[in-house]
Amino acid sequence: MNEIRSLLTIRDYLRWAVSRFNEASLFFGHGTDNAWDEAVALILHVLHLPPDIDPKVLDGRLTLTERHTVFDRLQRRIQERTPAPYLTHEAWFAGLSFYVDDRVLIPRSPLAELIESHFQPWIDPDRVRNILDLCTGSGCIAVASAQAFPGATVDATDISNDALAVAKINMLRYSLEHQINLYASDLFEALPHKKYEVIISNPPYVDAFEMAELPPEFQHEPALALAAGKDGLDIVKRILFDAKKYLTPHGILIVEVGNSEHALIEQFPNVPFTWLEFQRGGGGVFLLTHEQL
Repeated sequence: MNEIRSLLTIRDYLRWAVSRFNEASLFFGHGTDNAWDEAVALILHVLHLPPDIDPKVLDGRLTLTERHTVFDRLQRRIQERTPAPYLTHEAWFAGLSFYVDDRVLIPRSPLAELIESHFQPWIDPDRVRNILDLCTGSGCIAVASAQAFPGATVDATDISNDALAVAKINMLRYSLEHQINLYASDLFEALPHKKYEVIISNPPYVDAFEMAELPPEFQHEPALALAAGKDGLDIVKRILFDAKKYLTPHGILIVEVGNSEHALIEQFPNVPFTWLEFQRGGGGVFLLTHEQL
């Protein structure tokens, strides 16, 4: 291959990858938002190098084996339109590394900010003893919550056994098996009889029109974790109707609904949703108290 013969250094591959990614009009939205960051993430991961390497290393020559491996990984990103985290099996959430594959959504939620701030000022962190993560997927919210609240028990549910298998990998990676309980459950269905100070969820919320218009990269993700009916609210409405029974009197419900925010407001004009703002961007996340529910 001419490219492998002519591309010798990390910098060579970075430049080449950015050009090819832009030429192919790839979509970026699974941890990066531009061709350069995507190329850096892929190439450095393949070479087992940290993201904060000395820039001088970029001019080091790669071995022939490394060049073939890097080139093949970049070609897969271009030809298959596979999101980078599925190629590296790594995604980041709340400053933590998570294993991911195509059985789960790739973590990218603004909910990380809330967990990092211990849900303040919405609740007193010292009062949090039980947290519920609905639709846990990769388990990133459950794991991050357990790390942020080492004295709390975290229950996490998902209807997909495949997703729970990935969540278990991440739970064990951080040795949290004594703090996190995983339940194969359709939302609240299989949970024990208990109440939670915090119920948090990033459920499926993509409406039918948006599902039909998703870029190819999103089509690698499980549709079960994305699609939520005509208006994107099939799961969210069920959470709203049942959550109060599982919240403590001072508890809070936090749910991400993304672009279905406007449909939710239209259907529930009398519900006093608090729409949260995030310093690092993102939106479509509401908070309700036990009393408001």
